[in-house]
Amino acid sequence: MTTIPDMNEVIGSHDLLLVTLDTLRFDVAEELTAAGRLPNLAAVLPGGRWERRHSPGSFTYAAHQAILAGFLPTPATPTGPHPRLFAARFGGSETTAERTWVFDTPDLPSALAAAGYRTVCVGGVGFFNRQGPLGSVLPGMFQESHWEPEFGVPSPTSFEAQVTRVEQVAAERPPGQPLFLLLNVSALHQPNWFHLPGATKEDGDTRASHAAALEYVDAHIGRLFAAMSRRRPCFAIVCSDHGTAYGEDGWTGHRIGHEVVWTVPYAHFVLPAGSQGIDS
Repeated sequence: MTTIPDMNEVIGSHDLLLVTLDTLRFDVAEELTAAGRLPNLAAVLPGGRWERRHSPGSFTYAAHQAILAGFLPTPATPTGPHPRLFAARFGGSETTAERTWVFDTPDLPSALAAAGYRTVCVGGVGFFNRQGPLGSVLPGMFQESHWEPEFGVPSPTSFEAQVTRVEQVAAERPPGQPLFLLLNVSALHQPNWFHLPGATKEDGDTRASHAAALEYVDAHIGRLFAAMSRRRPCFAIVCSDHGTAYGEDGWTGHRIGHEVVWTVPYAHFVLPAGSQGIDS
């Protein structure tokens, strides 16, 4: 299991990065890492491996509501309770521990804003597009939010565009103000067929195109880590919000109670200031 840092020491001294690799399956992430197909992610994963966890939700909206309240994916081991990194003050909580950063607001973005952080969301899938009330709920938790059509699921260059925006946001921050940034990565979500060389729309989305989309993300994620660690050390959480089915047991998609949906990859680590290495 990943080592739990003292978040009371991290908050205020580090920038914070939360990357949700929307729809990424644990088995695909694990296989590609073991095969050496994710060199940039493998370089920062503690021990070079993903941790197997269970998501608090089976689709983007539900999972992010929980994650942004401090309920990150839970270690997929029966021994518990599993201490949390962040937690709202709540009587009787069994997962609030000495190293947990406890806050007195309903959600993590507002708590970090009260602690002096600039809170920024760079959205990807439709729940972050601010096109109507539902698409405004999650980005509305942040002081600043960004979404453009080129960040969305139909774009074959969505992650590159998102990282470019993060680079701009990070560069504009005053040196003395810490930053909390959520990046919801849309590239893994259907449609993803266009990430697989030679695939056509008629071929549709497959487990192989899902894997190809993750390789695409890996090719550009080094820019993200460099941008977020340029000013000070950055505590990074990289995880999926839920998986998705590609025909397993007859199921397709997510918002269903299947193992490939509930089981997600997770990692947290520190990016040292001005470096692309890690402290795990």
